[in-house]
Amino acid sequence: MVTSPPAGISVHCTKLLYSVRRTKISKGAALPTTHATYLPDRHLFALWTWTGHGPAAPETHAGSAGSGQSRGDEATVELVVPSLDGGFTVSPVPCLLAEPEQLAATAVPEPGDSLTAWRGALTGELAPALLPIAGHAVPNAAGTAVVSAERAVRACADAQAVAAELRQGLKVELRPYQARGIAWLRETTAAHGGAVLADEMGLGKTVQAIGYLLGRAATGPQLVVCPTSLVGNWVHEIERFAPELRPMAWRGGDLAAAAGTIVVTGYPTVRGHGRALSGIDWTTAVFDEAQVLKNPRTQVARAARAVSAAARVALTGTPVENHLDELWALLNLVLPQSFTHKAQFRRRFVRPIHEGSFDAVLRLRDTLEPFVLGRKKIQVAAALPPKIHCDLICDLTDEQQRRYDALLARAEAEGFGTGAQRHSRVLAALTGLKQVCNHPGLVDGELGELEGRSGKFDVCFDIVANNLEAGSPTLIFTQYRRTGELLVRHCAERFGVRAPFFHGGLDAAERGEIVSRFQSPDGPPVLVLSLRAAGTGLTLTRAADVIHFDRWWNPAVEAQASDRAHRIGQTRPVTVTTLTTGTTVEEHIAAMHERKSALADLGGAQANIVAALARLDDDQLLEILRRKRGN
Repeated sequence: MVTSPPAGISVHCTKLLYSVRRTKISKGAALPTTHATYLPDRHLFALWTWTGHGPAAPETHAGSAGSGQSRGDEATVELVVPSLDGGFTVSPVPCLLAEPEQLAATAVPEPGDSLTAWRGALTGELAPALLPIAGHAVPNAAGTAVVSAERAVRACADAQAVAAELRQGLKVELRPYQARGIAWLRETTAAHGGAVLADEMGLGKTVQAIGYLLGRAATGPQLVVCPTSLVGNWVHEIERFAPELRPMAWRGGDLAAAAGTIVVTGYPTVRGHGRALSGIDWTTAVFDEAQVLKNPRTQVARAARAVSAAARVALTGTPVENHLDELWALLNLVLPQSFTHKAQFRRRFVRPIHEGSFDAVLRLRDTLEPFVLGRKKIQVAAALPPKIHCDLICDLTDEQQRRYDALLARAEAEGFGTGAQRHSRVLAALTGLKQVCNHPGLVDGELGELEGRSGKFDVCFDIVANNLEAGSPTLIFTQYRRTGELLVRHCAERFGVRAPFFHGGLDAAERGEIVSRFQSPDGPPVLVLSLRAAGTGLTLTRAADVIHFDRWWNPAVEAQASDRAHRIGQTRPVTVTTLTTGTTVEEHIAAMHERKSALADLGGAQANIVAALARLDDDQLLEILRRKRGN
């Protein structure tokens, strides 16, 4: 990835002196020259100015005439620039970030050679030898080398090519860093046989993986392994984004797969039926939420390593949850030839890092650079919308399936009645079914053990775990008081976090205290809120992550709740995750949101919704409420 200098960064970057100090002279004064440095991991350009004495943010206009392009996002980026002693140094440089298509439209007063070269590259071809080092002055992790011109030009061209290639087959508009992620997966697996995509949650690891799978579909069957509760979501997302692929949920039994087929299965199935999987030569094996395999001695980790695949990809937002041995387990899973010996990894990295060696930290970063790609939202903010919507379909557990079917069968046997009685019975059935989707213990009263019994519950707390690891405060909305209390309890039991619960039973002073405490810099990392009590009027901009634990009939109500975080004063993109239990009435609600059907437009009042459902005959009503087993 980088070209190492024989004697330090100043030797390697000699040409940079010519690139950044070349200025036009007017009346005896040097005018600032604006440069464009390509950031390969992000597929963005950093625009910056060399004043003759140091780097500075560039002065730009809004764009070319009629372009409508904005000034762009400001950011501080580590780049290699001349130092005052005549050498070169890695320095934080104030920049403007521009997407590739914005680069030509961003008007600057004195464009330098690097900016001119990159503009030409995006409209034709650029020979790496013609790219000044200012155009690729991105340091490696140790600050001892810069990305080579060849690497920068190839990375940019590959990302552009992937975006063009997938424009037809992939039914989503890729963001620049996502196109780069797919190109990187192709390049890295081709060179090393495996890769770890470790983007922060909300940046679209799933869609990048699907884009990668789509490009390999013709070469053979492919495998996706994920938490059981997300098997349905993977099938749904593949069907949505890559309709020419054939996803198949597999929960054991006979298995036959051909080119174009994506077999999606859960980690418990891999543990129990690993022999069937290991008997197939997979073109690709993708391990989602791969931190599940952090202990290499477990049966599921052994079964995962036994899967035979030409390319192995791990997806995780938290490659290290507790200690560096977990990172080795992940690397050994996807890159067993490069990371074979745990003892060697511990001797070279783990022990010296634990003893405080910064050199060992730099060595580890350098070692991981070719194999691990992880971007943060703050790094790619220029390519993100103000709100990132993540809709997850969560699978029912076996217990939930039994409870859901039994509850509906009892309602059907008792009948829904007529008149006012029908209204109340429909409401009771809806409430019971939705609570089963949240957690079966809310219906049967068995609330001793909470984990492993609700797909949605487990997915929610996996997200919370990621956010706690990343230091990202989280809002969780629910429409039910008992569900909120269960969420608060599990935050305490699993993470030792005391999450406040904002609900309608609190007085004004108590509500104000919760909001004030959450908004403080050292406030609680999780806040649980009643959808109706907290849906309007609050400002909770310390959080940039919102989870809707259960679905409300009217999408406008959910949007209002999300806007507690997405308000004036928010400086980060807000990730809004909605959890929908697949094959249930919740999926019907989600479909109504998408269709904007007449029922969804009834204004959101529960009475109106229930009244509309009560007017349906029994067959129509049961069709909405019944679990769709064939989904």
